[in-house]
Amino acid sequence: MTSCDECNGWLNPALAADAAVRRGDSVLLIQRKFPPMKGAWALPGGFVDRGEAPIDAAVRELLEETSMHGENPKLISVMGNPDRDPRKHIVSIVYEIEVSSEQQPIAGDDAADAKFWPIETILAGDLQMAGDHLEIITNWLNQ
Repeated sequence: MTSCDECNGWLNPALAADAAVRRGDSVLLIQRKFPPMKGAWALPGGFVDRGEAPIDAAVRELLEETSMHGENPKLISVMGNPDRDPRKHIVSIVYEIEVSSEQQPIAGDDAADAKFWPIETILAGDLQMAGDHLEIITNWLNQ
């Protein structure tokens, strides 16, 4: 393991949290506004802030990227392949999160678009998906 002078400790992977939201036969995705993978579709999510619990980060990122208030997060997956993101080693904790049926996604923060996509469209590979998000969705739906 490599030590880090700047952080007075070890150079560890970054931690992210993602929100998996299902509405009937559709899954909520955001379109990435910035590189890497600009234009690709992904689950709403992002980096966990210092002092923040991953479960809270997933709910916060959902709100920031889609304007949707989530509740009842449940752990569904941890993704940690060192090559899953081109920027650096990022471990993501993925939570299934409920949103009320009257809420509609509105893209915000670093999302260019946010909408519910039919599961069959996602699983058919008809969308350009970011990183391992197709794998996350496939595993989640097959649980």
